[in-house]
Amino acid sequence: MSATASITAGAAGRYATALFEIAREGKKLPAIEADLDSLASALNDSADLRDLIASPIYSREAQAGVMAAVAKKMGLGAEVSNTLSVLAGNRRLDQLPAMISQVKALAADDRGEVSAEVVAAKPLTEKQSTALAAALKKSVGKDVAVNVTIDKDIIGGLIVKVGSVMVDSSLRSKLNNLQNAMKEVG
Repeated sequence: MSATASITAGAAGRYATALFEIAREGKKLPAIEADLDSLASALNDSADLRDLIASPIYSREAQAGVMAAVAKKMGLGAEVSNTLSVLAGNRRLDQLPAMISQVKALAADDRGEVSAEVVAAKPLTEKQSTALAAALKKSVGKDVAVNVTIDKDIIGGLIVKVGSVMVDSSLRSKLNNLQNAMKEVG
């Protein structure tokens, strides 16, 4: 199975492929990626918005109305706004976070980059982010686009996922391993 085929498996993948193709054909990929980054930030920042897209108690019309208002307020382009409308109309808004990451992965693949998902306990400085990208490029052999998310629960360290390879150097993981080792001894 090719890398692109594995990226686009499932419902989110079909929507991601459609949006990516529209963006590439219209030469609007950077603008659409920026819109998706803004939308991902909004989802990350708003528990109410996450609840709206995940909960089945809201009607299609309610979801579509809220997403249209969000798109207008954020100034999202027509392509992303229309995609949100289609997702709401098909009761697939729960697929939005996966679709966003898959569009970003398709765009990175199109540019010859590999996307790395990084979880950190606190935001990385520009110097740390650049050093991480350089280290990953040396390891992978391609340019690496680093997407950082923050999870204070990992306490410290990083969790890095590139393709199907994951390296967990988080303090939480190390403490869990130590706890398991202590259980085996006693």
